[in-house]
Amino acid sequence: MPGADWRSQDDYPDAKTVESMEMAWEWLRRDREYQQDFRTLVSSEHSSATMDHFRRKWGLTFCG
Repeated sequence: MPGADWRSQDDYPDAKTVESMEMAWEWLRRDREYQQDFRTLVSSEHSSATMDHFRRKWGLTFCG
């Protein structure tokens, strides 16, 4: 939700009905360490070892 206004409740799912995956993403995308690791990943050569480390560290699964 790049254009979401963090002050507006209407821009986010209802915490009482949200699925766990959506809640996890809302938390993860705000984590400063994750943000830094993601920036590092994006600026790297995307070796399989770098991607695997990132994926394991953050518990992520990438499709495709």
